[in-house]
Amino acid sequence: MGKTVFDETARRALLERAMRVHTGTKPRWGQFTAVKMLRHLSASFEMALGELPCAPKPGPMKNWFVHWLVIDSPLPWPKGTPTAPELLAQPTAGVEEEQQRLKTALERVVAHGPEGAFADHPAFGKLSSAQWGRLIWRHVDHHLRQFGV
Repeated sequence: MGKTVFDETARRALLERAMRVHTGTKPRWGQFTAVKMLRHLSASFEMALGELPCAPKPGPMKNWFVHWLVIDSPLPWPKGTPTAPELLAQPTAGVEEEQQRLKTALERVVAHGPEGAFADHPAFGKLSSAQWGRLIWRHVDHHLRQFGV
């Protein structure tokens, strides 16, 4: 199994990397600014918690093999993968405020625990809390790599 945000060491390492992002940190690919990327990540945590409703997306993403590729495969995610528009439309603040928002939202995810109940994913459908933990870790890692941290 892959890394998960429910593992304190793995989670702490992600947060330390996120705190190295600053206003001038440039992406290696894509259109995000550092602030928009941080807000996108905290919005994804809010989605997992059911706090940010996202419309279900039709398509092949509910297939078990796609789940494995995205959640558990050692392969890196492709650059420029589509995302829910709701995760892009959130207003932002400064980088420090977005780092704090990310940390606080991640703490709320962790408080649900590896056995907690999470919302359905708009593309993947019903995920176990263990799958959510791994998916969130991979998502954060992907975007932190995008920004070279």
